[in-house]
Amino acid sequence: MESLTPLVQAFLALGPTVILPVFIFLIGLAFGLGPAKSFRSGLTIGVGFVGIGLVVALLVDNLGPAAQAMVARFGINLTIIDIGWPGSASLAWASPIAALILPIGLLVNFIMLITKTTKTMDVDIWNYWHFTFCGACVYAINGSVPLAIAAAVLFEIAMLKLADWTAPYMEKYYDLPGVSVPTGSTMANSLIGIPLVWLIQKIPVIKDLKADPETIQKRFGIFGEPIFMGLILGCILGALAGYDVGQIVQIGMAMAGVMVLMPRMVKLLMEGLIPISEAARNFLQKRFGEDSENAKLYIGLDAAVTTGHPAVIATALILVPLTLLLAVILPGNNMLPFGDLATIPFFVAMIVAAARGNIIHSVISGLIVIGVCLIIGTTLAEFQTSMGVTANFKMPEGAALISSIDQAGNIVNFVIFKILALFA
Repeated sequence: MESLTPLVQAFLALGPTVILPVFIFLIGLAFGLGPAKSFRSGLTIGVGFVGIGLVVALLVDNLGPAAQAMVARFGINLTIIDIGWPGSASLAWASPIAALILPIGLLVNFIMLITKTTKTMDVDIWNYWHFTFCGACVYAINGSVPLAIAAAVLFEIAMLKLADWTAPYMEKYYDLPGVSVPTGSTMANSLIGIPLVWLIQKIPVIKDLKADPETIQKRFGIFGEPIFMGLILGCILGALAGYDVGQIVQIGMAMAGVMVLMPRMVKLLMEGLIPISEAARNFLQKRFGEDSENAKLYIGLDAAVTTGHPAVIATALILVPLTLLLAVILPGNNMLPFGDLATIPFFVAMIVAAARGNIIHSVISGLIVIGVCLIIGTTLAEFQTSMGVTANFKMPEGAALISSIDQAGNIVNFVIFKILALFA
């Protein structure tokens, strides 16, 4: 089994820009779209993800250093370093069970589709690392392969069910019909964040505060447009980081670019996905009837497709400094947010949709959710550090312990881990 792990890692190293088009092509053939149209859809979606990857890199490459500069400037000193999702993913794929999770995960999804226990066809193979991480945690504590696989499968089932639950937001708010998002961090945070939004929108005074992009644009004219929102919020982050004027303008322009370019990349991706969705719908309607609920099928994609919405980016940019402040004042937290600060758009995607783009409500809910992640991540820090030592993970300089907001702080992962750890 361990000898297969490098092969799995090599396959996944191809990235979504290669893996996703291949799966889309095969899905198109399965639903009778034809080789030419299936190939074109796969190719278009792959190009869309190339564009999304470039814009996400623009976001991360500017947001990461700014966050690091803020930490240094304000002298924030906590004992646990957040290594971010890349570090957690590397630990997941280094686990001896990693080679098993990919085929088992595909099989579980297939069984759930044919038994009608999910409507999500998860083609986001790369993000199976979330399932793998949960299984790897259980394996590391008790060495049981069956229990580790059970943990990964339980996590996958939870994500698919949550993806089904939140799929209407993808159509109504993000205008992405036929798409769901089974990404582990996005779905787990929606489990807490969406009910929080419902609660916040019932609180007197706060419920009447409106700050969605449309309202902002009506009030401030062209200065309320996404391009100006990105520029202003980026410049504020640069100022908080202590940058000079030139660097402040650079990060402002980068965030303005993210606001404008990401929606266009998502539109390109949808151009390729629409023929697949229509073919799947026609295929299922022939078998279940025009109006049958069973005729619905969602294509499960990376939560990156939601990050182009202005309200998502605006909420995330505001939450970056607030997360650092929260980490300092939150009782029981010892984790320094770092690696996952640039991942905040993924954390809040469904929260923003539930809030119908209200940035104020999204920030309040998002901050509470991140607080929960910090506490859980602190609780699992010693355990994730031991996983890192076993996997020969290169520890950050000066770090005593490592953890992550993304997966170590994931509430679904935490619950499954705690239950199955009882069998250690």
